[in-house]
Amino acid sequence: MAVHSGGCHCGNIRLSFSTALDPTSLEIRACQCSFCTRHGSRAAADPNGHLTISVEDKARLQIYRFGLRTADYLLCRECGVYVAAIAGDGDGARAIVIVNALDDREQFSREPIPVRYDAESREQRLARRRTAWMPVEIRGMT
Repeated sequence: MAVHSGGCHCGNIRLSFSTALDPTSLEIRACQCSFCTRHGSRAAADPNGHLTISVEDKARLQIYRFGLRTADYLLCRECGVYVAAIAGDGDGARAIVIVNALDDREQFSREPIPVRYDAESREQRLARRRTAWMPVEIRGMT
């Protein structure tokens, strides 16, 4: 597996995205919700991969929820960078990584696919995330 590192601008939140997929072939999604469009989000996940999120100072981590409140959107309070979203908790937690927060983001060169999830029910959204998002380990948030 290749490891793609990254994080927020000030370094408080670090990312380690492990995947066997080539970055040029990985599907990149551009969610069309108001939050993601305002952040210019390009999200990726490999259900067979893994994301590790390490937080140095929990006080500088902003967790934001909106809409159906089915995911935590992680931003740095210090520098404002949106790095990932997490659904669920414990061993069942799943995540997406924001490609723009990766150090080698230019390798993820596929054109983003615009997606809309407005028609999903809460249950449909959670089910999609369980299958399409990747396992995540969070360090320093508890």
